[in-house]
Amino acid sequence: MNNNAKAVWVNCLKIIKDNINHQSFKTWFDPIIPIKLNDNVLTIQVPSQFFYEWLEEHYINLLRKTVKKELGTNGRLEYSIVMEDGLNKKNPVSIVIPTSNRPATINPDVSMPFYLKGQSKVIPDPFIIPGIQKVKVNSQLVERYTFDNFIEGDCNRLARAAGLAIGGNPGKTAFNPLFIYSKVGLGKSHLAHAIGLEVKNRYPDKTVLYVTTDQFIAQYIESVRNNNQNDFTNFYQLIDVLIIDDIHFLAGKEKTQDVFFHIFNQLHQKSKQLVITSDKPPVEIEGMEPRLLSRFKWGLTADLQTPDLETRIAILQKRLYSDGIEMPENVVEYLAYSITSNIRELEGAMISILAQASLNKKEITLELTKQIVDNFIKNTNKEISMDYIQKVVSDYFGLSIEQMNSKTRKRNIVQARQLSMYFSKQHTKASLTAIGLQCGNKDHATVLHACKTVQNLIDTDKEFRSYVDDLEKNIKL
Repeated sequence: MNNNAKAVWVNCLKIIKDNINHQSFKTWFDPIIPIKLNDNVLTIQVPSQFFYEWLEEHYINLLRKTVKKELGTNGRLEYSIVMEDGLNKKNPVSIVIPTSNRPATINPDVSMPFYLKGQSKVIPDPFIIPGIQKVKVNSQLVERYTFDNFIEGDCNRLARAAGLAIGGNPGKTAFNPLFIYSKVGLGKSHLAHAIGLEVKNRYPDKTVLYVTTDQFIAQYIESVRNNNQNDFTNFYQLIDVLIIDDIHFLAGKEKTQDVFFHIFNQLHQKSKQLVITSDKPPVEIEGMEPRLLSRFKWGLTADLQTPDLETRIAILQKRLYSDGIEMPENVVEYLAYSITSNIRELEGAMISILAQASLNKKEITLELTKQIVDNFIKNTNKEISMDYIQKVVSDYFGLSIEQMNSKTRKRNIVQARQLSMYFSKQHTKASLTAIGLQCGNKDHATVLHACKTVQNLIDTDKEFRSYVDDLEKNIKL
């Protein structure tokens, strides 16, 4: 290994590590080996073609900027890709490919804007503040965050329908503003981008701008510093569709709130569309002026819930189809059953499995998936869901979930259903009514009876108690 190459790559990794999450860094950058440095061209070895393609698709901007920071504006990157020799698999060969000039798709880890630790954040203006002149605006929309890629389910149906209505008639529906809120990783930003892209596709002449609240704040501070607040305000008043992400970050910033209040009023009076996202509903945002909160409620407030099992499976299948990747059905189902609370974590686990299979030249199997998911969940808070409990119980007794939730009175099926209710009561925070609905549309009294029956059998029937012990272990695996 060339020592100069190693030193440069170590410096690059320091920057990269500060700009992506720990899991992604371990998956995509730990396995890379710096090979040589010649004439400002750094060559790095990656373990497979898939690995190379993923870096080029998702991290090319980050790699390009860090290499140029270390080697200057003429710095370049090349990949040495380990390829299996078709004649003799014990002797891998390498091919060298220069980095491409392609633009990256959205980086799954680096939040806009990219910055280097140790420097002040560089907020890339999506516009040149034009005073009263309207100019072409960089919308900052991510092209792959479309409605086609936003899977509909009970968890998001209202918000998605409202977004589509806005896309077809921005500023003219009752959904102005559209205020979308949810916990992290459930698709707020995706839906916001999808609305903007839909408007741009249908109305190319309309000016659409997606901006994070952090960017808005930084741009306002910069306008104060340069004494051009009027230009800043005038620019925003020219936007046809303003999408502002994570509005809760305005909390406690009185002057910025005041400016946004006036921009909001001007846009709304002109029937311009506003789309706002937050991690909580307006009523729960502290440190925000009441007059601003009241305006957030003028249109529609829609939340995104945690997706159900069918929606989680559909999300994974859509992602795999879009990326042209195949994965066994039982692996997809296991992922969907195991990771329930966050779409971002669900897709992250899928990517880790693909990366590990490619890196270690292994077939994607259920066993490999269980190993990776177990490690993945150790770094997050594992949440046992009713879907997962039903899957474990039905598999244990060799039944389908449909059979277990049917109206049949066969003893083995009734007992499996009762165990499913019992474990749901033990391991989830769901109400008796919610458990009943999940387990064959039963009422809360049936669930209460099932729990008492199971507890009585545990106390009196040794064989039944062994079933319960086995199931308890399987659920906690």
